[in-house]
Amino acid sequence: MIDSTIEKALNDQIEMEALSSHFYLAMASWSENQGLNGTAAFLYRHSDEERLHMLKLVRFVNERGGRAVIPALDAPQSEFSDLPAIFSTLLDHETKVTASINDVVDLCLKRKDYTTHNFMQWYVAEQIEEEALARNILDKLALIGQDKGGLYLFDRDLEQLQPEA
Repeated sequence: MIDSTIEKALNDQIEMEALSSHFYLAMASWSENQGLNGTAAFLYRHSDEERLHMLKLVRFVNERGGRAVIPALDAPQSEFSDLPAIFSTLLDHETKVTASINDVVDLCLKRKDYTTHNFMQWYVAEQIEEEALARNILDKLALIGQDKGGLYLFDRDLEQLQPEA
């Protein structure tokens, strides 16, 4: 049976992953409305990936004898000034997700729940990739600046970039 404190922390993380999925979905919709179809496709895929992260947690909690709670969600931000604003906001969000995951891992060690600690290591590694990807995209956007041709190529290239599930 899963420790009730750990169960609550994992349910909070379920909500964080669900929010991430909604967040990426809102950014994808904005991008699509701006004619940035490659960026939209990338963000739609990322939204799906975040939902899978949530489902992985839901199943884990339930398999351990806990009760996964599916949260109600507030609407995410849906207006952005430009692509650098999207990816800057995205990086800020991902660093919050990382902090949340680290809190769960820390709690697991304090409560001596090594099974959940082991399970959470996948999320720790995933967050390293998520933050690095956002930083890399921001670096590329900084190089492009206001060059419309560069933005066109960036959008096209982003469509081909597959998230690591």
